[in-house]
Amino acid sequence: MSFDTVIRGGRWFDGTGAPSAIRNIGIRDGHVAAISAEPLDETGCANIIDAAGKWVMPGLLDIHTHYDVEVLAAPSLSESVRHGVTTVLVGSCSLSTIHVDGPDAGDIFGRVEAIPRKYVVETIDAHKTWASCEDYIAALESRPLGPNVTAFIGHSDMRAATMGLDRATRSNVRPTAAEQARMEQMLDEALQAGFVGMSSQQLLFDKMDGEICRSRTLPSTYAKPKELRRLKAKLRRTGRILQAGPDIKNPLDVVSQLAQALGIFRRPLKTSLLAAADVKSNRWAIPTMVKASRMLTKLGADFRWQHLPVPFDVYADGIDLVIFEEFGSGAEALHLRESVERDELMRDEAYRRRFRKDYANKYGPRVWHRDFFDAEITECPDTSIIGKSFGQVGVERGGVHPVDAFLDLVLEHGTALRWHTTISNDRPEVLKTLAQEPGIQMGFSDAGAHLRNMAFYNMGLRLLRHVLDAEQAGKPFLSVEQAVHRLTGELADWYRIDAGHLRVGDRADIAVIDPDHLDDTLDAYSEDTFAAYGGMSRMVNRNDDAVTAVFISGRPVVLDGQPTEVLGAQRTGSFLRADTPTRAVTAQAEVPVTRATPAT
Repeated sequence: MSFDTVIRGGRWFDGTGAPSAIRNIGIRDGHVAAISAEPLDETGCANIIDAAGKWVMPGLLDIHTHYDVEVLAAPSLSESVRHGVTTVLVGSCSLSTIHVDGPDAGDIFGRVEAIPRKYVVETIDAHKTWASCEDYIAALESRPLGPNVTAFIGHSDMRAATMGLDRATRSNVRPTAAEQARMEQMLDEALQAGFVGMSSQQLLFDKMDGEICRSRTLPSTYAKPKELRRLKAKLRRTGRILQAGPDIKNPLDVVSQLAQALGIFRRPLKTSLLAAADVKSNRWAIPTMVKASRMLTKLGADFRWQHLPVPFDVYADGIDLVIFEEFGSGAEALHLRESVERDELMRDEAYRRRFRKDYANKYGPRVWHRDFFDAEITECPDTSIIGKSFGQVGVERGGVHPVDAFLDLVLEHGTALRWHTTISNDRPEVLKTLAQEPGIQMGFSDAGAHLRNMAFYNMGLRLLRHVLDAEQAGKPFLSVEQAVHRLTGELADWYRIDAGHLRVGDRADIAVIDPDHLDDTLDAYSEDTFAAYGGMSRMVNRNDDAVTAVFISGRPVVLDGQPTEVLGAQRTGSFLRADTPTRAVTAQAEVPVTRATPAT
C-alpha cells in the first residue's frame, strides 16, 4: 500500500525519551504506518519531505493556554501551530466558555487575560451553540480546527453560570444546595465527556472587567472549603486533575493545596499548580517549590508545578499590565477604563504617595520586583528616552522618584509609551535545574491571552535550543531525547490523552525541526495584526526557518515554515478526550522498528 506522506531521512524521536535514530517515516490515513531504517516505497506518495539534517518528533503540547475565545474566532490557532505545537489545553485558571454567555465571558476573560472585552462578547455571542460539554466538543469539531484541543472545565465558569455573576462574586453569598448540586453535575458531565479535569483559582490579583462586577476577583476565589471539597472529591474518585493557582499572599492556602495533593487519609488529588518561576522578587521561591515537589512525590502524591522554561519577558503600553493588579494603587488605576479618569488620578499627589509606598514595600509575596530601574522603554514619541529605564529618566530629570518618572511619562504619552521588563526566569543555570526536575512540567505559555504583553508561542523551541547549546558546549543538562520527551510524551501521559508519541500506530501529529536554526532569532518578538479581534496588533514569534514542517492527523499544515492552505480552512485537529486508549500498533512486517545509536 502507498503512503500519503513519507518523511525521509530525519533524526526521529518517539517522545518516550528513547534513543533517537535516522529513520524514514510513512504516514497513511492520519497515522504513522511505518518507521524504517531502510528506504520506504514512495510509489504514488503525494508528499515526500526530505528531512535530512532535521529532527522529526511528535508535535509539541502546550498545557496552559487561554485559547477558549480565539479557538472560536480563528480556530487555526496558527501562531502555536507554526511553532510545532499540535495539541493545546484550554480552560486554564478557572476560565472556560462551556456555560457562561457572552457578557459574562467578557467580564471574566477581558481584564484578567487582557483580551479586549468587546471581542470576547462578540465571539461568544456569534459562535455559541452549545449547552453541554458534549455539545461544546461537537461545536469545536464542526469548525476548521487546526491543532488538537483538550480541556479543563473552569470553576469560575460553572459558578458564574449557576449562581449568576453578581452573586458568585460576593464574599457573603454561598451557593444554595441546588446550586452546589448543579455545579457538581456540571463537573460530572465534563469528566464523562473526557475533560482532563477542573481548573480553579485562588489568586487575588486577577480582576474582572465589565460594569457590575468590575475589579472583583474571579468567582472561584469566593468559594469556601466545603464547596471546593465536594468538587475535588469527584476529581479524586476519577483520577482526574485539579489545576489551581494558589493565593500566594496566603501561606495557608499554598500549604492546603500541597496537602490535598498528598491526600492524608484519603485518595491523593492529582494536582497541577501555578507556577514554578524564578521570580526576581523572591529568589527563595524556586528552592522551596523544588523541595516541596520532591517531598510530595516521595510521600506518594501525583503533583506537578507548571513552568515557563524561558525568561518571562513582559511588555506594556503605558500602565496597562496585569502586574499592577497585585497592589492597591496599581489596581486603583486599572479599575478606571477611561483615560481621562486615569490621567486625573495619576496627577493627584495623594495617589502618587500611595503608589510610592506600594512600590517601596518589598515585603510579602509578590510577582513584580518593583524596580523601575529594571524596566526599559522600547517605544515612545520622545525618541530620546528609548532604551532608557524609568529610573534613569528620573535621574536625568533632576532626581525625580522612579514612580513619578513613570507616571509623568504615562501622562505625557499614554499607550504610545511602550516598555519592557523581565519578571522571572532570567538565570540560565536555574532554568537548567528546573528543566531536569520531574515535579515540574514544561508548559505555561498563556497563548491566546495578554496579546500586547507577551508571546511565548515558541517556548518549546527555546528549550530545545538551550539543550542543544549546552550539549554543543560539552556541558549537557538534558539530552535532546529527554527534552523532547518533556515537551511531548511526558505531558500527554500525565494528562492521559492520545498525543505526544511518534511510533507505528500513533496519530501522525509531527513537527520537523531544523536544529541549525535554533538560534538567537528565537529571542526576538514581532507584531502582527489579528483580524478576528478588529485588526488589533498583537505580539507574536516568527521562527519560520526553525520549523520546516508540521503535520496534524497526517495533514500538512506547515510546509517550508509557512502555514498551508489547509490550516484554518479544513479541520485537522480533534478534541482529545482523557483516558481514551491510543490506537493499536499495527507495524508493517517488512519495515520493523529498530533502535539505533543516537544520531547527530
